Amino acid sequence: MHISDILKAHATSLSFEFFPPKTQDASNSLFSVISDLKAMKPAFVSVTYGAGGTTRELTHDLVVKIQNETAITVVSHLTCVGSTNDEIGKILDRYAEQGITNIMALRGDKPSFDVNWIPVKYGFKNAAELVSFIKKRYPQMGVGVAGFPEGHPECPNRLVEMEHLRAKIDAGADYICTQLFFGNHDFYDFRERCLLSGINVPVIAGLMPITSLKTMNRMAELSAGSRFPARLLRALNRADTDADVKNIGIHWTAEQVRDLLDNDVKGIHFYTLNKSELTLSVCRAIGVSNSLQFNKDTSRFKAIRSI
Repeated sequence: MHISDILKAHATSLSFEFFPPKTQDASNSLFSVISDLKAMKPAFVSVTYGAGGTTRELTHDLVVKIQNETAITVVSHLTCVGSTNDEIGKILDRYAEQGITNIMALRGDKPSFDVNWIPVKYGFKNAAELVSFIKKRYPQMGVGVAGFPEGHPECPNRLVEMEHLRAKIDAGADYICTQLFFGNHDFYDFRERCLLSGINVPVIAGLMPITSLKTMNRMAELSAGSRFPARLLRALNRADTDADVKNIGIHWTAEQVRDLLDNDVKGIHFYTLNKSELTLSVCRAIGVSNSLQFNKDTSRFKAIRSI
């Protein structure tokens, strides 16, 4: 099912992200997680792509397996750093043959060791070029792109950042899924700047609960410096154990979701780290047992008010 049709069918979509396992045991564990989360009736799930395409085959295999064995709509990440047009074209051909019709188009991280990196010959400079290539080769494919509520790490000029995002939309992107954030005000500001820039595609909020202080520091490194609100840091400073930290993370993310729903977010996308416990805990904390309850059915609240 095309991602645009999926998003139109939901007042607010619920989706999950996984990364490809490297061993059979990890694969078995992941499908147990997918089974747990399937009960939430996600609108779609996505599968990540390693830096420089390092998990290309694993990503492809997992995407196809989810597509064939779960009937859940799956979105495959695709990065273009270090790849030629021909290589990307062959990957798209394989997906099309398997019935995979939705792609998350990303430039990908530049090699950390190459400060003077330039695109390969017959390659792509940025995600906008990748989006355009996909839409020209397979116009029927749905394409998502990344957004950065806290700012793109390589673009300190936020006006230029929005120009780059607009270029991806003009190239044919159907929706935006954001990097993780911990302050909803950053998301709301980003969403409003999208509108001011003439960007009218759905904007999905990417969230990931904090599980430990170690993972929090890792998040900051991976996202080039996530902003952790002072209120969140104050709560974490009161924690005595890892269990306390985990509970704070669940509570904080649940409050983020509640507030986002109250402010008409188009979608909630959980970065699961291939685990189901925290995501399920967050949803249960706000009384959401499946994605159908993300739709705006207010009849039961009217009944409550009439009592």
